[in-house]
Amino acid sequence: MTHILIVDDNPDIRQPLARYLGDHGMRVTSVDGGKAMRETLKNSVIDLILLDIMMPGEDGLSLCRFVQSNLKIPVILLTALTEDTDRVVGLEMGADDYVAKPFNPRVLLAKIKAVLRRSQSFPVQVEQVKSDILIFDDWRLDINQRELINKSDVTIALSAAEYRLLKAFLLRPQAVLTRDQLLDLTHGREAKAFDRSIDNLISRLRRKVEVDPSSPKLIKTVWGGGYSLSVPVVHQ
Repeated sequence: MTHILIVDDNPDIRQPLARYLGDHGMRVTSVDGGKAMRETLKNSVIDLILLDIMMPGEDGLSLCRFVQSNLKIPVILLTALTEDTDRVVGLEMGADDYVAKPFNPRVLLAKIKAVLRRSQSFPVQVEQVKSDILIFDDWRLDINQRELINKSDVTIALSAAEYRLLKAFLLRPQAVLTRDQLLDLTHGREAKAFDRSIDNLISRLRRKVEVDPSSPKLIKTVWGGGYSLSVPVVHQ
């Protein structure tokens, strides 16, 4: 059962929301501030945190920073309508989404499901960057210089988005990455859910790394799934 942690100092929000989510098949723990949140995180496995920004004591933004720095648990911020700056700062700190108060619980439930779907479907096994050079097939990517170099030691220019896309594949070799996951990795949180620009970006990258871009051997299309780097990666 999905375990949601609600962190909000207002019981008039916390308690009805806990009942609503419980009625929709979720396990819910609700607490009134940062201290109780930290204790809960020590003793429970939490799948997602609903985190109020404006709280006495430690505010939601600092708590969001703590979660993303140490635990990597998805966070949805609960914000007041006038807190535009806080929303932006929260997203920059790694929050996955936000909902403005007063909110429709059905909208919040939809956001929870979307964030969980994205986070739970993301490949768990992500290679750590153990060196500055990642080698795949006849290519090597210099992480420090952001350069793609072929077997003849010729440097191939990459745009910023192409570099992020290639690095996403190299850190998840042979894992299937969906379009939405690749959009998150290459465009950040401003990417639109149904943006198809990732297909164009894949095509551009294939033209640079594939012998025959019309019949790709390195970056494969997985029908109904997404894309996958088909070759192993060596950290040099």
